[in-house]
Amino acid sequence: MTTELIILVIVVLTALAFDFTNGFHDTGNAMATSIATGALKPKTAVALSASLNLVGAFLSVEVAKTVGKGLVDLDQIDIKKDGSALMLIVFTGLVGGILWNVLTWLLGLPSSSSHALFGGLIGSALAALGFSGVQWGGVLSKIVIPAVMSPLVAALVSTVGTWLVYRIASPVSDERKTRGFRWGQVGTASLMSLAHGTNDAQKTMGVIFLALVASGSVNDNDAIPFWVKASCAIAIALGTYLGGWRIIRTLGKGIVEVDTPRV
Repeated sequence: MTTELIILVIVVLTALAFDFTNGFHDTGNAMATSIATGALKPKTAVALSASLNLVGAFLSVEVAKTVGKGLVDLDQIDIKKDGSALMLIVFTGLVGGILWNVLTWLLGLPSSSSHALFGGLIGSALAALGFSGVQWGGVLSKIVIPAVMSPLVAALVSTVGTWLVYRIASPVSDERKTRGFRWGQVGTASLMSLAHGTNDAQKTMGVIFLALVASGSVNDNDAIPFWVKASCAIAIALGTYLGGWRIIRTLGKGIVEVDTPRV
């Protein structure tokens, strides 16, 4: 086994470890309110979330392409001569993301695993390649702007949506309203889990693909191998099933006092 292959294996395993921490870190994003209000039992909620994360990981590869090709300027590296340097960039970026995930999990903070990974990759690329080693146009358009807009758009949509739902549901009896909202929570939590798998598992796919490009195993224009998709899907699903109960407590009860009609 060559040194480069050993480095590749280490990078892939580290990427899957990040994917696993992403799963247990972000379980609460989808399921906290449903568990807090009793719409779903904890084990049922986590199992449902894990299953949908697994399914979601196979639905698309567009996010993986962004991570694999849209952050680090591959033209700055001679892959044939310095492939191990690119793998080192990927490895250190992953370590940074994992450390942040573990720290925020221990503190019960619902932070973004995605931006921890992006920050790690950007920082390691800056250290290794300098300012020109980062595709700043991609960082701005695909990371910074969406990061700023996401909570604003979500807050606006949820405000309007909640107002409409309350207006529509006001004539309904409390019993039917409670039952309806609980089913609504199950539906929205399921969609959130599906979207999480579609989005976050792909980031790890992109990182592994970047490492494969660095090792010369694939070209940067090749499709992402199936084993990469499958391993990332399984890792994030396992992490989700084990669950991040600290973060679930924070989101379920530590920010807003949630009961069934409020979700």
